Amino acid sequence: MFAALTGLGLSTAAGLNAYIPLLLVGVLARLTDAVRLPHEYAWLSDTWVLAIIAVLLVAEFVLDKVPVVDHVNDMIQTAVRPAAGGVVFSATAAAERLDESAWLAEHPAVGWLLGIAVALAVHVIKASARPVVNATTAGVGAPVVSTAEDVGSLGMSLIAIFLPVLVVVALAVLAFTAWRLVRRVRRYRAARRGGAAAPPG
Repeated sequence: MFAALTGLGLSTAAGLNAYIPLLLVGVLARLTDAVRLPHEYAWLSDTWVLAIIAVLLVAEFVLDKVPVVDHVNDMIQTAVRPAAGGVVFSATAAAERLDESAWLAEHPAVGWLLGIAVALAVHVIKASARPVVNATTAGVGAPVVSTAEDVGSLGMSLIAIFLPVLVVVALAVLAFTAWRLVRRVRRYRAARRGGAAAPPG
């Protein structure tokens, strides 16, 4: 139960920023007992892997805050974020096998598929909303929204690991925010279509 909530929270975080939950899980697994990785995921706490993830995180942190560049970055991340979601969900769900969860042991692909699906859904909403934010704020909103997404990814990752019972609450808040963003995107696109259809005065 808690492993599923942890995986769900981490894959959601990966949809916002692929590298924050990966780095957090790897560092905590290496330095603490808060995260226990099964043998097949031990590579995630390797020094070189953590160093590469850290470099990619810095690059993502910078690129995602530059208007237009952030859109290109989002296109690249369409593959990366779902993959990261699959890894963190599967790694934490697989860890449940250490607690003798027969169901998860018999269905190892479930974590991957759920993690990919959740991270992809979050990524699609994020990538769809960003151009609207850039257009309606002349690019000024990009660094603000990106920073909020990074904070949200870190916060969700910490909640998923240390307080998984609150993941449902955090997801509810995120779902409400996503609903508001989707409505704003639809209104913006409808307004653009209406403006384009209007005859010249």
